[in-house]
Amino acid sequence: MTNPDPLRRRAEALHLHGLLAHWTEAAGWAEDLLGWEEQERARRSLERRLKDARIGRFKPLCDFDWTWPNRCDRAAIEALMALDFLSDATNAVLVGPNGVGKSTLARNITHQAILHGHTALFVSAGQMLGDLAALDSDSALRRRLRYYATPTLLAIDEVGYLSYSNRHADLLFELISRRYEDKSTLVTTNRPFAEWHEVFPNAACVVSLVDRLVHNAEIIAIDGESYRLKEAKERSEQRARQRRSTKS
Repeated sequence: MTNPDPLRRRAEALHLHGLLAHWTEAAGWAEDLLGWEEQERARRSLERRLKDARIGRFKPLCDFDWTWPNRCDRAAIEALMALDFLSDATNAVLVGPNGVGKSTLARNITHQAILHGHTALFVSAGQMLGDLAALDSDSALRRRLRYYATPTLLAIDEVGYLSYSNRHADLLFELISRRYEDKSTLVTTNRPFAEWHEVFPNAACVVSLVDRLVHNAEIIAIDGESYRLKEAKERSEQRARQRRSTKS
């Protein structure tokens, strides 16, 4: 028979066998102990998932300048932040030129997924494909593909900034196929899909790769000037003002 005591069920879920063995004696303080144990395990789990995700430093969404891009569907981004696409195992693609905030948005979505208990990994396309292509043995490659295929959310940043060989294209296709309709993949790219043949020249799998990536995916186009260039100009102007002020 199942035990109706919710406190005891929590202790069983935590595998606190010593506490369960002395349950009658612990009746007065078991609830506090269980709460402390659950909080500590949740904290350690969050720290571990944040470390494993490798998001790096990023600007939080509350500081994102929504007025800077000429076009950016804020409602669509906020819908991704709600993480409903993870429950459907659908994908998301952020398309736009350099410096408009695609990586910042992708990092925020990845971070949000971790805060809500999911596993996630943020990685640049160059780093991931270089990592996979460097493996010689089939067993090592299978293990590494499994590493990238396992997280609930895989964010692949900067597809299109470099050109890749047919082997790289085949590896990306294999990974997208493993995750297809099972786990969500978030991609940022500075190239429209019509130009992916230039990213993976002569690769026969490009059409199938794009087809699986965009099937039922949320595709968000972001247009505008580079925000990084804007910040660099502002810093340069500020330093110039400071130099003029010092001289005067």
